[in-house]
Amino acid sequence: MLAGVLLPLCAQVVTGLKVNPWSVAPVVVVWVVGMRFFPQWAVPAAFGIAVAVIGVQVHGIDAAQLLPHLELVAPQFSMAGIIGVALPLFIVTMASQHLPGVAVLKAYGYEANWRASMLVTGLGSALAAAGGGLSVNLAAISAALAAAPETGVSKEKRYQAALFSGASYVVLAVACAAVVAVATVAPAGVIAAVAGLALLGTFGSSVAGAWKDESARLPVVGTFVVAASGVSFFGVSQAMWALVTGLVLLAVLRRR
Repeated sequence: MLAGVLLPLCAQVVTGLKVNPWSVAPVVVVWVVGMRFFPQWAVPAAFGIAVAVIGVQVHGIDAAQLLPHLELVAPQFSMAGIIGVALPLFIVTMASQHLPGVAVLKAYGYEANWRASMLVTGLGSALAAAGGGLSVNLAAISAALAAAPETGVSKEKRYQAALFSGASYVVLAVACAAVVAVATVAPAGVIAAVAGLALLGTFGSSVAGAWKDESARLPVVGTFVVAASGVSFFGVSQAMWALVTGLVLLAVLRRR
């Protein structure tokens, strides 16, 4: 499932080279050189080059767009909002983030405490909702980045990557106006290429782990194809349908 979800994101590196080679190629070259000489800093170096490329090619950004500001928005409750927004968002979050997030952690050898995780994320979502925030969840791709061996630290200390990620989110929140302004005017393919390069290691690990069990080869293929398709049904993302497809094929094809 994770390999299928990451495939379109990693493919953005290739499509970016096709669409905007002069902007994306320096990012890729720096990443390759970094993987050879300083692998842990290859992605930050690629991101730094991407920022430099954006700075060289983009002009005329209004300084006012780079400064954040606070605006109070009072929450309002309505039955239409609960039925039309809250309930569907809850289902989608459970199907496309929580469940894949636990699966990703399990794939890397971690046993998530499901009950405690739901309690903490539920309380966090309730607090965030009062400020207009989105749901707090076990994000699948974020979990894959933090829990993967590519973090360069031992399995027992990879939680530090999640802490560092959370601290980075706080910094990005303060600088959100500048981040959005720069991302909006960035040359085509540059930001997507950096994201794709950052996820290549996780994609490789997911693919390697997916094909180990030959008895489950067809369910694995079905899961991968559905996840990579990017197609959603009834507002539920492809990650959930990929898991359903794999489990159904596994139940039908595997002998007791």
